[in-house]
Amino acid sequence: MDKLNIGIIGAGRIGRIHAENLSRLPEAEVIAISDPWADDALRSWAHGLGIGLVTANSEELLRHPAIGAVLICSPTDTHVTLIKQAAAAGKHVFCEKPVSLSIGQTAEALEAVREAGVTLQVGFNRRFDRNFRKARELVQSGEIGQPHIIKITSRDPAPPGADYIRTSGGIFMDMTIHDFDMARYLTGSEAVEVHAYGSVMIDPVFAQYGDVDTAIVTIRFENGALGVIDNSRQAVYGYDQRIEVFGSGGSVTVANDYPNTAEVHTAQSVRRDKPLHFFLERYNEAYIEEVKQFVEAVCGRRPVTVDGRDGYQAELMALAARHSLQLGRPVRLDEALQLQQAAAQ
Repeated sequence: MDKLNIGIIGAGRIGRIHAENLSRLPEAEVIAISDPWADDALRSWAHGLGIGLVTANSEELLRHPAIGAVLICSPTDTHVTLIKQAAAAGKHVFCEKPVSLSIGQTAEALEAVREAGVTLQVGFNRRFDRNFRKARELVQSGEIGQPHIIKITSRDPAPPGADYIRTSGGIFMDMTIHDFDMARYLTGSEAVEVHAYGSVMIDPVFAQYGDVDTAIVTIRFENGALGVIDNSRQAVYGYDQRIEVFGSGGSVTVANDYPNTAEVHTAQSVRRDKPLHFFLERYNEAYIEEVKQFVEAVCGRRPVTVDGRDGYQAELMALAARHSLQLGRPVRLDEALQLQQAAAQ
């Protein structure tokens, strides 16, 4: 395959970022983009990137015979239908996280992909951050020994709006899901049990939608390691993204990224700039590497870095966390499935 022709479904912020990043790859070309709100402004932007087809109809894009892969960047409640349609059309799929807000529907989407024999990559962009990837390599090499404790801090600079909160699926499915995936990535082990605590400390609008804005989750892994994740929807000093893996032979930590490394020392204070303020700045290079590796996987040059099972397991951890918060006790992942099935009956 000389060049992979790609279609993008969803022209919001993340869809446009992926399009711009793909335009820098000589082995890929975005030839179509669809969005229900397609207008002249979108067409002007798309044509500036050399995207020939702009349509409001995703089915038109999926029928395009020259398209070999699609990026699904539309709202979460559309993901499963689009994955099934893309798989049926023989298109390889990149889908933003989460695959769905229903673990049963996610399983259906993964089965459709398996039956069609197409590639699926899930958009856990943090795995492609060079610093987190280095930490994973150090753990895998055995340099820090057997992992004992994993700590992940993930705090947003500002809370989302009410409309977003209403449809987000809750903090564990929308925000902590990245950290659940990172915990699996760093330990190389599956979670067996989670215990979630949550409060509304920032804005009462979260409580109106049955959500929390401040959370701590503890995790027990199959290999005996323990994990702690802390989340906040508002860190007034910027985007706070840190990890630590402590093991029998040492530890590895990853600090925040900053605009620069300059520190000012005076008689009055020692100061430096705040961390990078938003996820688009913090993970800019990771987003580029993410789509690059997807293209390489589709072209047969590497295995998929984050596959459907990774997406499923992170969602299952989020589901267990939600049940744990509701029940006020630890919940095993296998129990979370049983609780979900019982609730659906």
